[in-house]
Amino acid sequence: MTTMERPESGISDFHTNAKSRRYDTERYGGATGLNWWNADPTVQFLADFYLDEREQEAARPYLEEAGALLGGPVSERADITDQHPPYLVKYDRWGHDISHVVMPESMEHSKREIIAMRRRMNEAMHAASVRTAFTGAAFSYMLNQAEVGMSCALGTGLDMIADLVDKYAPADIRDSLMPRIEAGEFDGETAQMLTERTGGSDLGQLETTATPNGDAYLLNGVKWFASNANGKAFVVLAKPEGATDDQKGVNSFLVLLDRRDGSRNGVYIRQLKDKLGTKAVASCEIEFKDAEAFILSGKSEGRSSATGDGAGLSRMMALTNGSRIGVAAMGLGCARRALVESLCYARAREAFGQPILQHPLMRRKLAELIVEVEATQALVFDSYYIPNRVRAAGAGGRLRLTPALVKLKAARLGITAASDAIEVHGGNGYCETWPVARILRDAQVNTVWEGTDNILCLDVRRSIEREGADVPFIERLREAVANAGEGGSTAALVAERITDLENAIGSWKTLERRTAEARLYPLAQFMIDVYAGALLLEQAKWESDRGGTRKALVARLWAQSHLADGGALRGIDAPDDDALDHFDELAAGALTFDS
Repeated sequence: MTTMERPESGISDFHTNAKSRRYDTERYGGATGLNWWNADPTVQFLADFYLDEREQEAARPYLEEAGALLGGPVSERADITDQHPPYLVKYDRWGHDISHVVMPESMEHSKREIIAMRRRMNEAMHAASVRTAFTGAAFSYMLNQAEVGMSCALGTGLDMIADLVDKYAPADIRDSLMPRIEAGEFDGETAQMLTERTGGSDLGQLETTATPNGDAYLLNGVKWFASNANGKAFVVLAKPEGATDDQKGVNSFLVLLDRRDGSRNGVYIRQLKDKLGTKAVASCEIEFKDAEAFILSGKSEGRSSATGDGAGLSRMMALTNGSRIGVAAMGLGCARRALVESLCYARAREAFGQPILQHPLMRRKLAELIVEVEATQALVFDSYYIPNRVRAAGAGGRLRLTPALVKLKAARLGITAASDAIEVHGGNGYCETWPVARILRDAQVNTVWEGTDNILCLDVRRSIEREGADVPFIERLREAVANAGEGGSTAALVAERITDLENAIGSWKTLERRTAEARLYPLAQFMIDVYAGALLLEQAKWESDRGGTRKALVARLWAQSHLADGGALRGIDAPDDDALDHFDELAAGALTFDS
């Protein structure tokens, strides 16, 4: 036998059909290409929970169309935009400062399709008298799975600007802008500009000034981090001349890219920020040099001589709570995308003789992700204040505590879920050629936008101390548990924890102020844990009335993980494991592949 010959038995040992299947890469399909409405039983459940049958019949075709668009071409282009981000053309060929941001065609193409789709859907929903709070939230939920940067670019304060312009801008500016806003000219073309080099939290330190100039002002100053740098209309915080040099002296102003005489305004981009992620939204350092601006507070027609009474800032910060819900939805989108990519990969990847989806430790991790994502779904959609099918008609109102708490949970979950998805993918997940690395980079910004964890905790304190917001919050938790009816041991545990939470808030109020501030984070986490448990019970009641039991399983697993006392052995000695025993039901209710 020559050295070139091998026995047949050797060939069969190392080149079997079973082993060659390892290299069948066609099995490794991810989230992109799925219809994100059809493949997601959890968001379809929410449609059942929030919309009546007539509304669902009208909304579902549009949501299904949106699922195909966002899960298909928009998701594909998001990866292209990430690799080919916006760039700045600072000067023209004659050396004039034009500060022109060039957006990638991948982003612009998706933006056009998204705006058109959303406009058609909203018009159809209004015509059919469907509550657009849910359809809009569901659309954003799916968009955020594709690209949170795009969501930011399309949601940077247009409704706020329209409201402020309509109420406070000079008559000629209002009459010129409002028809253009209503026609869609400013969709994705607006921005809020708050942050300066001193930071974004202590707004009293900002140094941009506003000098009266007829019925307008001239703004001078630098904003250190401003998103949507390619926009046409901005709300900018500044201090009018003569105002106090603190937060009370701050007011909000409208700045347009062009002056009302048609000439270019004094708006100059210093540089674009080289960011970790969210490349679809251009962020920059921007300078105002005698920029024409219009105060957005005071008397009608915008002709107030206000020197900064904080009223404009108060209005803008009140609208920040809406932005916080938007960022919470971005965190949820990142977490949902991470979960879907993990389930897809674990289903295809084989190790130790079977798909890794079949191994108990992997099932534990994926079950944990499913429960965390669905609990956060419940929080985010409840925070939009959409009346559901269990609550009494007209019950309750928007909760003051909700935006801070929900953003705190959802933004952090986006990061941890993306990190888990990288671990599920192993070394592949750490490579930029796979989608989960970008998800992690994008998710990180959500803990910064509209307030870090610490700022959110301070807002929790402010809302409790100044507005007594803990009282309606506790009432909402008790209402949710009451709506769940006889929910067994899980309902009893959640009810017990509501009482514990109420007592914890009462004890926290008695603490010395320095200590009380340090305890805000665990207090907020306690609120989130009980809030999510109560909402899941409320959803489980609706499902059980229709003959289902899966949401009760999710509520039970959440309570076991976040509300139960595991005892000295931390539950390790428990004879049963709901997550393992019912994993197939849990996973099938999280993602379907026949879409």
